[in-house]
Amino acid sequence: MNKKKGDTYTARLKQYFGQELRKGLMKTLGYDNIYQVPRLEKIVINVGLGEAVNDQKVLDIVRDDLSRITGQVPVETRAKRPISNFKIRKGMVIGLKVTLRGTRMYEFFDRFVNFTAPRIRDFRGFSRDSFDGRGSYNLGLSEQTIFPEIEYDKVKKVFGMDIAIVTTARKDADAVALLEGLGMPFERKK
Repeated sequence: MNKKKGDTYTARLKQYFGQELRKGLMKTLGYDNIYQVPRLEKIVINVGLGEAVNDQKVLDIVRDDLSRITGQVPVETRAKRPISNFKIRKGMVIGLKVTLRGTRMYEFFDRFVNFTAPRIRDFRGFSRDSFDGRGSYNLGLSEQTIFPEIEYDKVKKVFGMDIAIVTTARKDADAVALLEGLGMPFERKK
């Protein structure tokens, strides 16, 4: 795609939210103002690396895979205090994180819901119990190989990650309606 100066690109899911879903949620949730309707604020992907204490090559491998998955370079997270039992000193790199906003956030969410989630082994939907009470959803993945951007043959280190989907919803019920509207597959109620 050739981009010219001034051209902007909007993610498919972002357009869908702005043109259709927002108005539908406004009616179903009973809001008077369109700006009261909850929306995605950010998605934070966090990888904890205890092994990076002994081997710095692990950090480079994980950084490469995480940047391939998200399309953004991860930031190092450092230890706030020393923990002698784990041989961790203050300021030592113990993890990586990526914060996605805007178009990249919607693109990642779209790929995650439509391509990655169905590749999870024995997947029956995400739990509805992982909301924090203020409209944010947290989930954990045990391996990065489920992402289509990762070539299974070239994986040097398997690692898990935590994904936090932060919304502007004030209640969990509003956040569920938003995420279901965006296509997030939740477990069926029993």
